[in-house]
Amino acid sequence: MADAGVIDRYLADLDRRLRGPGPVKGDLLAEARDSLADAAEAYRAGGVPEAEAQRLAVAEFGPAHVIARDYQSVLALAQGSRTLRAMLFAVPLMYSIWGLNQVFWIGEWPPLPGGVMPDWYRVIAHINDRIGWIAAATALLTLVASRYLARRGTSTEALGRLTGSVSVGMVGLALFCNVSIMVATLHLDPERMMSSPPMTSASLVSLLVLGRLMVLARRCFSFASG
Repeated sequence: MADAGVIDRYLADLDRRLRGPGPVKGDLLAEARDSLADAAEAYRAGGVPEAEAQRLAVAEFGPAHVIARDYQSVLALAQGSRTLRAMLFAVPLMYSIWGLNQVFWIGEWPPLPGGVMPDWYRVIAHINDRIGWIAAATALLTLVASRYLARRGTSTEALGRLTGSVSVGMVGLALFCNVSIMVATLHLDPERMMSSPPMTSASLVSLLVLGRLMVLARRCFSFASG
């Protein structure tokens, strides 16, 4: 079949231009292939030779760089939604496990040296105790809002930037609070951080989880820019 690779070369070019979650990218390319195959079939049914039918189908579909821009916004939105869903479940679970470890291995926290908890430490602890649930609630609200806005015709590019911004902001805030309470505790009572290996392990796992979520969140902007 002469020049049978026109569609294949077009799809390969489109594939190289796209960055994002593999399953979503695969679905987009499969849909593009089906559309191109249907268009080429219609041209062939009208008596157009195979090679010309494929070229006409590709021309009708649109330049690869234009299609890639539209598809890339879909991939950015998919990455943002994926990160928000991960936040919705991982962050509360992480804080719950940490709290259960405290109850099981330590119980009531022993008093700090001097017997008085500084006001600034109390504020940091208060915020850190709640930030996980705030992050999860924000993720849920953003997912619901993005679905509503999508039905109202908001562009996938704008929605991708919205989900990416919320992901980076909330994960960054949770990571900052987590590190802050650790540094503050090390400053006031270093032995407290090392008094329970399970608690120390839970703290390190928390940092790893938040670090991974931050990587996912930053990819939202990377994919949005193509």
